[in-house]
Amino acid sequence: MTSRTGFFVLSGVLLLVALVCVGEGVQLLATGKPLGIGLGLCAFVVPVIGVWFLRQTVRFGRYSERLAKELEAEGGLPVDELKRTTGGRIDRASADAVFARRRAEAEAAPGDWRVFFRLAVAYADAGDVPRARKTMQHAIRLHRTAGATSTTGTTGTTGTTGTTESARSNA
Repeated sequence: MTSRTGFFVLSGVLLLVALVCVGEGVQLLATGKPLGIGLGLCAFVVPVIGVWFLRQTVRFGRYSERLAKELEAEGGLPVDELKRTTGGRIDRASADAVFARRRAEAEAAPGDWRVFFRLAVAYADAGDVPRARKTMQHAIRLHRTAGATSTTGTTGTTGTTGTTESARSNA
């Protein structure tokens, strides 16, 4: 099962569970007893949290995909230069070397979303998914900031080391 298929299956299950929770919450509220009312209200909170989490995950995926497409159009997507074992697994030393290079690029250009996108990919290749996600979220924030400054008509002197100018030329 691909990750996208798994996501849609789990999203459907989450929405089904949310509907069941709401139905149970209505029944608990209808009892009129204080404990039933309290549990019924809690049954309404759980689906809200689940749907919020699902929404955040979908937004993250869509924005990450948008950044990847923009980077691909610029010709800046990271190429797969990792060595692999005969079984197809990524060689740890190779992933560490690429990661070190990507981290140095990010330190040299702290305002460029492109280098943080590539750093996020390097984190994922090295097997550090939580840091990959955090770094991708940072790249998304930088991209939004660059897009906001490019649409307001600023002169490009935002301290983002050229990000505003290149974002303006891509708009």
